[in-house]
Amino acid sequence: MAKTNVKLSLKPRRIFSEKLKRKIVKDIEQGKVNVTGVCREYEVSNVSVYVWLKKFSSHLHSSSTLVMQMDSEQYRTKELEKKVAELEAALGRKQLEIEYLNKLIDIASRDLAVDLKKISIRVHQVVSAEQRTKKIYLEGPVCIFSRK
Repeated sequence: MAKTNVKLSLKPRRIFSEKLKRKIVKDIEQGKVNVTGVCREYEVSNVSVYVWLKKFSSHLHSSSTLVMQMDSEQYRTKELEKKVAELEAALGRKQLEIEYLNKLIDIASRDLAVDLKKISIRVHQVVSAEQRTKKIYLEGPVCIFSRK
């Protein structure tokens, strides 16, 4: 095979002036030319033209980002959001119930002149001890509250 002398030349780097870029953007905004026409005429990439548009345009701005996902992902996201809302509501109800019961204990303690919180702690300690030794020793009055 014979060797052929092929000379490769790189395309010279071109720098477009800001004035030219502004003129091109103005022409695109006025509808005189479109982006593909500019790309062909000046032999530039469409990415470069869109960068110029973003930088110099007074009307055209980059749009917001739209996240695309499959329907199953969207459905799962909605289901999880609904579950979170249900759990937050349940937590709120339980918190209200705790506050109500604490207030009830405070009112009963005041009316009976007995600290029911100390008694419940002592009963709990005795019950815990009973679980260990199987014997119960109660000190003082014991009040048992039951909820239906």
